[in-house]
Parts: sequence; structure tokens; C-alpha cells
Amino acid sequence: MEVEELLNRYAAGERDFSGVNLCEVNLSRVNLSGANFTGANLSIANLSGANLSGANLSQAKLNVTRLSGANLSRAKLNGTILNVANLVRANLSDAHLVQASLIRAELIRAELSRANLEQANLNAADLRESKLRNANLSGANLSEADVRGSSLAGANLEQAKLNQTDLSSADLSGANLSNTELRHVNFNRANLSGADLSSANLRWAILSGANLQWANLSDTKLSGANLIGANLSNSNLLNASLVHADLTQANLIRAEWVGADLSGATLTGAKVYAVSRFGLKTDGMICEWVDVSPHGDHSQIYRFDTDDSKKFFNQTPPTVRIIIDAPLDSVANFALAAAYYNLSQQYAGLTQPPSITVGYRRTVLTFRVENDEQLLSTAYVAILPFENATVTQKSIITSIKQLRNHATNHLSIPDLRRIQQLSNSLGQTLNQANALDLSKIIPPAIENTSFFKAPTHTLLLNSSDQTLSLYHDPSFGKRFMNPTNPANNKNTNPQPNVPPVMPPLSALVDFIRGFYSMEGQSL
Repeated sequence: MEVEELLNRYAAGERDFSGVNLCEVNLSRVNLSGANFTGANLSIANLSGANLSGANLSQAKLNVTRLSGANLSRAKLNGTILNVANLVRANLSDAHLVQASLIRAELIRAELSRANLEQANLNAADLRESKLRNANLSGANLSEADVRGSSLAGANLEQAKLNQTDLSSADLSGANLSNTELRHVNFNRANLSGADLSSANLRWAILSGANLQWANLSDTKLSGANLIGANLSNSNLLNASLVHADLTQANLIRAEWVGADLSGATLTGAKVYAVSRFGLKTDGMICEWVDVSPHGDHSQIYRFDTDDSKKFFNQTPPTVRIIIDAPLDSVANFALAAAYYNLSQQYAGLTQPPSITVGYRRTVLTFRVENDEQLLSTAYVAILPFENATVTQKSIITSIKQLRNHATNHLSIPDLRRIQQLSNSLGQTLNQANALDLSKIIPPAIENTSFFKAPTHTLLLNSSDQTLSLYHDPSFGKRFMNPTNPANNKNTNPQPNVPPVMPPLSALVDFIRGFYSMEGQSL
């Protein structure tokens, strides 16, 4: 068909041109919006600047076709062959390109926002500075494509293939890349904040300087990846594989990575404030120093000797454990939840509820804290709902006094600093605790519930897996000794005037020496 005939028929209202042969024709800047070119041959044609909005070009052949600046918004290009086509600055917003072939196509600065490119073949395509916001690229092949500086915010790339793709400086914030093949991909300085990369294969990928804040990298394969200077703050790295990955000076502040494999990884200079230091594999890890300052400003540096880094990254999570000599019933459970909720509203140090284990005879409350220095302060507040609160708190204060009295002439400088930190932390807690309005914290139901009057045993577990018995009620475990005596079956303490048994001073000293010191050192 000749160009003149096509245009005359279109002007006359005809729209169905399916199967026509328009190879090598010049249709630049013509208006063919809404036309049906299904199965047509438009290879090597010149359609630059043409208006093809809403047109149907499904299964058409447009090999080496010039479509620069063309309007293809809302066009149907499902199964269309566009290999080596020139689509520079073309508008393909909301277009349908399912299973389309765009091998080596030029899409520089093209508009593809909200386009459907599911299972499309974009192998070695040039997508520099293109816009693919909220586009569907699930299952698409982008291997060896050049996507530098492009915007793929909110795009769906699930199960896409991106082997050796260059996405440096691209915006992939909030994008879905779960289960995606990303080996050797270049994400240098890319924005992946909030992106879902769970179970993706990022082996040997380049992520240096990338923004991965709040990204989901759980179960992701990052072996050999370059993460130098990457921002992984608040990211999810649970069970991720980082074998031989380079995390030099990476920002890991508040990242969650329990179960991650860091074997052979490099972490020198990484920012690790509030990072979990347990449940990690660290064999052969290289780390000369880390930044433990809250803002990653090098104000607190920790340097390691030969084996110190392995110890640092293999800590036991510090916990406060309160064992109650009574099973938790539904009424007590409701009152307990109310009490700790009310406490969290007035005391910032107890924002997380405890994990609860209920047995036939006893109940165990476990509070996990971020560091060893918070153990005594947390115990001081966590015991408040119970009748044993006053005596337990006295035991805590007495323990600190004993340490301070013993400290001056008998302890090393690091030990003195630990005691001072504990004393300062507890002092702040006392000030806050004294300001608490217990009438608004402790629900009335507690006064009538025997569970809160039961004997308690308060234990601390530090990061070196050492246990300290802070207070053990003398009546704990004795209410079952003489079942014929009703007095022994009560949950109240039958020996209220018995002074608390203090932990030995030597046990206190050994316990605080087990704290993993994170004192700052200037570079």
C-alpha cells in the first residue's frame, strides 16, 4: 500500500489496516491515532513524530523503524517486533507491550510510565534516562540493557532478568525486584530505597553508594556484591547471604540481619549503631573498625584486634527475665497487657512488650534490650506491676552502690567506665520512674489478681551469655512443698520481712565485665 492511499483511506474514516505491508515508507508526523495495524509490516519505516496513540500494532513488525518522538500512548504493541527500533523520546505511557521484542532498541528518554512490558525482551536495549514509573516489567529480559539514570520508581520487575544490566544512578525507589535475576548488575549510586529485593540474586552486583534504606533484602543472595558506602539503614537483611561481600563504610544503622551469612565479608568502617549482633555467620570476616555512633558521624569508633570482630558480631541478645511463680490466666493477661501499655506511654525505655511463656506452674516474661547498659534500668521498670517491685528495685540500687563502693581501689578503668554508665543510666531511670503516675499505669484489676502477688525471680542475661540473679523471692517455689497446709498454697509472700538476698559482689563484677564495651575512640 502506498502512503497516499493509506492517508486517504484514514481520512475517510477507515481504521483497519491489519496485515498491510508498509516497509520503508515515510509516515513521519502523520496522524494515525486509533488505527489498527495488527500484523502489519512497518520495518525500516519512518514514523518519527507520528501520532499513533491508541493504535493497535500487536504482532506487527517494526524492525529498525524510526519512531523517535512518536506518540504511542495507550497503544497496543503486544508481541510486536521492535528490534533495533529508534524510540528516542517516544511517548509509550500506558502502552501494552506484553511479550514485545525490543532487542537493542533505542529508548533514550522515552516515556514508559505505567506501560505493561510483561515478559518483553529488552536485551541490550538503551533506556538511558527513560521514565518507567509504575511500569510492569515482570518477567522481562533486560540483560545487558543500559538503564543509567532512568526512573523506575514503583515499577514491577519481579522475576525479570537483568544480568549485567547497567542501572547506575537509576531511581528504583519502591520497586518490586523480588525473585529477580540481578547477577553482575550495576546499581552504583542507584536509589533502591523501600524496594523489595527479597530472594533476588544479586551475586557480584555493584551496589556501591546505592541507597537501600528500608529496602527488603531478606533471603537475598549478595555473595561477592560491592556494597562499599551503600546506605542500608533500616533495611531488612534477614537470612541474606553476604559471603565475601564488601560492606566497607556501608551504613547499616538499625538494619535487621539476624541469620545473615557474613563469611569472608569485609565490614571495615561500617556504621553499625543499633544493629543486631547475634545469629550471624562471621567465619573469615574482615573488620578493622566500626562506627557505633548513633548518627554515623565517627564520634564513636570501635577498633578490633585479631579476633575481636568475631566476638563483636556474635553476641547474645541482652535480656531481662522475670519469672512469676504462678501461671498466667486470662484476667491477669489482660491486666498485664494494660499495665505495660500504660508504662510504654510514659516511659520511652519500655516500648516493646515482653515475650511471654506460660507453664503449668510459672510464667516467664522476657524483655529484650538493645545493649547491656539498659539491663538494670529495664528491670527496674519492668517489675513495677508486681508486689515484689519495691524489694527488687532496692536490690538493683544496692547492687549499684556496692559496685561504686568497690570500684575506686579495686577495678580497672574500663570497669569503672562501665559502672559509671550503669549508674548514669539507672539515675535517669529513677528520675523518670519517680515521675510516673502509677494510678494511671497499674489497672485496678491488678490489686485483685493473685498473679501479681506471686513470688518472682528476676534474672539478667548479658551479651556474653552470663546470667545474674538480681532478686530471688525467698518464697519462690515453696508454695507446693506442703499441700496439706493451706497457708503454703497462697500466692502471697509468707515472709514479707525477709531481706533480699543480694548477688555476691564477685558475681556483679564478673557480670559487668561481660558487657561488650562500645566506648568511642577518635580516628
